[in-house]
This record gives sequence, structure tokens and C-alpha cells, in this order.
Amino acid sequence: MLLYIHIPFCDSKCFYCSFNSYTTKHHLKDEYIDALLKQLKYELKRFDVKSFESIFIGGGTPSTLKSKYYKKIFKTIEPFIDSDIEITIEANPNSATKEWLKDIKDIGVNRVSFGAQSFNDEKLRFLGRAHSSKDTIKAVYNAKDIGFENISIDLIYDCSIDTKKMVEADIKMALNLPINHISTYALTLEENTLFFKKRWVKKDDDDLAYFVANLIKDRFIQYEVSNFGIYFSKHNIGYWQHKDYIGVGSGAVGFLKDKRFYTKSSLEDYIKNPFNTETENLSKKDLLIEKIFLGLRTIFGIDMKILDTKILKRVDILKNEGKIYEKKGKIYNKNLFLADEIALFLIE
Repeated sequence: MLLYIHIPFCDSKCFYCSFNSYTTKHHLKDEYIDALLKQLKYELKRFDVKSFESIFIGGGTPSTLKSKYYKKIFKTIEPFIDSDIEITIEANPNSATKEWLKDIKDIGVNRVSFGAQSFNDEKLRFLGRAHSSKDTIKAVYNAKDIGFENISIDLIYDCSIDTKKMVEADIKMALNLPINHISTYALTLEENTLFFKKRWVKKDDDDLAYFVANLIKDRFIQYEVSNFGIYFSKHNIGYWQHKDYIGVGSGAVGFLKDKRFYTKSSLEDYIKNPFNTETENLSKKDLLIEKIFLGLRTIFGIDMKILDTKILKRVDILKNEGKIYEKKGKIYNKNLFLADEIALFLIE
């Protein structure tokens, strides 16, 4: 069982960000955490939780929330924490002070993921980020000095101002830091963002994905399309392997067997009624399609036992073409960047 905790507060809104986050509602933090705790206690019973194998605190910007709020949350979930649990928190380099990081680690967080996005200050301004490259470097070393063994950073590429030289510099800088995980994302133009109608901000160079991956694979293993590491995130893998997970907070999503639960995105509506979730019932076909799409995005493959005769015939075609291969009853994708295309061929 996994747990996702959503913190919707941000100090500033990045130009590309479509996540459920707010920059002007910090005065609602107390009420929000009270509502989140109510929902959390409700979900613990609904999901009949015995223990959590991983917890992920995302946002928004979790580092905008003082550690006192996390102490309240951890007091509730402490009885359900496994001894070898992975507990990740996202943080922005400019708000994750050394004191905050120490407090968070003392509470029980053992993995931190920094939204670096780039080590080029011009590019950071282009993306609307509120920190500098020096802030990221300082934050990573602070986390290491405090005792975090598992540190990850996010990077964005495929911006119109990107050059291979700039991207390579970002990767080299990242790999010189004491981290064991990198997530890389091509810039996407999402609705309700400042970038949405500005097509010119995106480079649209598919070759950059391979260029980025090849640079990182010299040191880290690519275990999913956008994720590389010496250490693989348990929480990420849990999602891709279709494990049950609770989602608490405004706009969070939960999953239990064949149902998906959605909370209210509006901060005010969520605070009024944190139990008011919408339920999506998933058919066997829905679940199969998700398992195929997710399995092909990772190095963990797909169990052939879940595939029907029609799909297995298409598997044989792809095997003969050298696009996928079979090993010990599972099929694996040779090129993770073609995951969606291969999945669509299998299920159409």
C-alpha cells in the first residue's frame, strides 16, 4: 500500500506548471491540514491499511509548509510505517533551508526530490523558476550533510532555448552532485498554464530525449522513460506496478483494486468536505490497458499471463520485428521512448 500526500501551496507559479497549486492561499494552511488529516483517517479505514511501503509528499511545493504541519501528519500515520519504508518529499531549492531539511529528516522523511529543472540561470528564468542554480547546489549538499542518502533532482529539457551543449552541461552538473536519482521531463504545454498558447517556447526535438538518456545512462540505469537511478524509487515503481494507493489532499487521486478516487481540486471545497470524492469504476479491460501502458514504460516488463490471445498474436509480431523480447514469461520493451506506440499497437 502506498500513500500520496498533496501539498497545494507554492510561493510562485512556474510558467509550465499545470499541477493543482496556489500562490495566494497560504492563509488556509491550518484549515487545509485539518481537512487533510480528516480525510487521511477516513481513508485508512476505507482502504483497511495495515502498513505503508512508501509515502510520497508532493505538490505544489511541500517545502513551503513548516515542519510543524508534517509532525501532525506523521503522528497519524506512524502506526502504519514499515521499518524499511521509503518516505519522499518534494522540495524547491530556494525554500528547502538546512533547518527545514533537518526537521523533515528528524520527522522520518528519508528521501528528498529537488525541483532543479536546470543549472542554467537563463533557462530557470525562462521557465519561471524562483531559484538559482546556486540554490540547487547548496540545497543538495545541505541534504547530504544532514544525512539524506537518497536524493533526486528533476530536470526539464526541450525548451526553445535549449542547445545540446546547454543540456549536456545540466546533466554533467547533476551527475557531479551527491545524488542517486534523476527524473528528466520534456517540456509539455498544458492547459491553464502561461506557456499553453506559446508554441514557440518548445523546441520539439525528439532526438533530445535520446541525447539526455544516453548521457545519464553512463552513470545511472534508465528504469522508466523519464527516471534514472542507482536507487530506484519504491513509490514510482508501486504506481507502475498497479499497487493500491491512497491519495489525500485537494486534487489527489487514490486507487483500490478496480476503483479510482478523486478529491475536489478547489482548496475551499476540499476544506469544506474532504470526504467528497468522486469514484471511477475501472473495467477489466481498463486495468489491462493500464498495465500494458505502464509495463512498457519500465524495465520491469509485463507478465504474459495477463494477455489475451489477440494481444499475444501482436506480441509475436513485435518480437519478430525485434521491438520487444520475452524472458521468463514476461515481455520487455527494447526502446522505452516507443512505449506508447507499442502499447497502442498491442491493444488496438
